[in-house]
Amino acid sequence: MQIQGSRVLVTGGATGIGRAIAETLVGRGARVAIVGRRVGLLRSVAAEIGAEALPADVSVEAEAVAAVAGCVERLGGLDVLVNNAGFGHFAPLVEMDKAAFEAVFATNVTGAMLMGRQAARHFVAQGRGAIVNIASTSALRGDAGSSAYAASKFALRGMSECWRAELRKHGVRVMLVNPSEVLTDFAASAGYEQRASPRKLRAQEVADAVVAALAMDDRGFIPELSIWATNPP
Repeated sequence: MQIQGSRVLVTGGATGIGRAIAETLVGRGARVAIVGRRVGLLRSVAAEIGAEALPADVSVEAEAVAAVAGCVERLGGLDVLVNNAGFGHFAPLVEMDKAAFEAVFATNVTGAMLMGRQAARHFVAQGRGAIVNIASTSALRGDAGSSAYAASKFALRGMSECWRAELRKHGVRVMLVNPSEVLTDFAASAGYEQRASPRKLRAQEVADAVVAALAMDDRGFIPELSIWATNPP
C-alpha cells in the first residue's frame, strides 16, 4: 500500500500507541483522522500532529457509525482502520466486578467490532482496504489478575481471524498486532504502577511496525505480528 496520500482512521488516537501511529502516518504523508472520547485532548492532539479530530465513544453504535462516516466525508474516503482504542481492568477472579469486566469488553471487543463493521462495509464496496487491530501479547497468554483484559484481547484475536476469512476475497487485509509491555499511560489509567526502563518498548516501536506492515504491497500482508522488547529488565 502507498502510505503517501492514504486515508487512515485511528481509534484511541490521542494518546500512547494510537497517537504514535497517527503521528508517524502523518509524517509519511497519510491523511489521518483520530477518534477519542476526551474531546479537548483529542482536538489539541489533532491540531498538534496535523490530523482530523472525530470525538466518539467506539462502544456506542451510533457514535461508531458517525465516526466512520465523518472520516470518509472529511478525508474523501477511507483506506485503513486502526482499531487501537482500549483499556484494562486488572483484579483477581474472586474480586472481579461485573460492571468493570463488561466495560472492558464494550470498548476492546464491541467497539472494535462496530468500527470494523463500518469500515469493512466501505472497503468491500471499493474492493480494497486494511484493518489493523491492536491487541496485546495478552492475546497469546493469560496471566493472573488479567481475566478481563486478556479475555478481551483473545476475543479481538479471534475476531481478526474471522474477518480475515471473510474479507480477503474482497481485497481487504486484516492484521493483528500484539505489543508486549509498552511505556504509555495505560498502566496509570488501569490503576497500577508501571516501572520505567530505557529497555522497555515505547509507542514508537509499535507505530513503526504498523506502518511497515501497511507499506507492504497489497498483494501480500502480515496476518499477525508480535512485538517484544529485546532485553527487558
